[in-house]
Amino acid sequence: MKQDPKIQSQINKLEEKYKNSGQDLSSYLDGLLYQRYLTYWDYIHLDTLLSLQVPRTHFPDEEIFIMYHQITELYFKLILHEQKQIVEDRSQDLTFFIEKVRRINSYFKALISSFSIMINGMEREQFLRYRMALLPASGFQSAQYRMIEIYATPLENMLHHTERDNFSEENTIEELFEHVYWKKGATDLKTGEKTLTLKQFEIRYTPRLLRIANQLKDSTVYQKYLQLPDESQNNEELISALKTLDMNANVNWPLMHMGSAYRYLAKEGKDVEATGGTNWKQYLPPSFQKIIFFPTLYSEYELDTWGKEWVEHIFNPENKEYKE
Repeated sequence: MKQDPKIQSQINKLEEKYKNSGQDLSSYLDGLLYQRYLTYWDYIHLDTLLSLQVPRTHFPDEEIFIMYHQITELYFKLILHEQKQIVEDRSQDLTFFIEKVRRINSYFKALISSFSIMINGMEREQFLRYRMALLPASGFQSAQYRMIEIYATPLENMLHHTERDNFSEENTIEELFEHVYWKKGATDLKTGEKTLTLKQFEIRYTPRLLRIANQLKDSTVYQKYLQLPDESQNNEELISALKTLDMNANVNWPLMHMGSAYRYLAKEGKDVEATGGTNWKQYLPPSFQKIIFFPTLYSEYELDTWGKEWVEHIFNPENKEYKE
């Protein structure tokens, strides 16, 4: 039988691919012959995935709480996947840059819109009970989200607003890291003592976060933007995409958390502490932190009023959206 030229070409390519592996093509074909057909459940490890929800209490809504946070971490991984491609790219291709930022925004959009599950999808009484079994764990301890911030912008843009004037880009990564804004969110305002939540997080993740920050020195997403040719930097599509990313990460996302916190932790005239002991009323509002990934894209007025309109909406006594 005459060999199909297309098949023969593919065989030749396979022989070329495997000739340096120490095994001939025939051995690999034997392996393919004996290999099982791939199934959907094996490919995504479905059984393992569905076994990862292990509640600590008998309250049914705790399983919702676990799954939502696991889904969130998967979206964070998708965001990091795109950020890594931006910072590793050397082509300075404008279309590539825009597409990656748009993907990140689509992931944030999905996260933000899904937060109604946390705001309206659980019984408050169940939550206030099973949360006590979670101490001192906290969403504050999401290392992936800290990585997203570190990939996005230099550490000097993430300092707590009360300390920014004391530091500059001349300080070392290690010096700047000690004063990032989120550390104050898990520190007792009166004593200055770090919560156990923060201590646990620092022990586990500080070396990794410092390593990433040092690797990204001069090559965060923001710095990659500033290294683009002037024409690309002034591209309206790119500027719009980056500003949307800033709003998603530093205004919309934390304020959805605020909405959830108000629903579950700020009722009946008495605030309930977050599981990690975080000062959520000081930690979450974007107008208090003013964390901005891409500051040169904004006017002085925009920088001064960052997130203010949203926070006033949340704190407004007339607003019942998150309080009922």
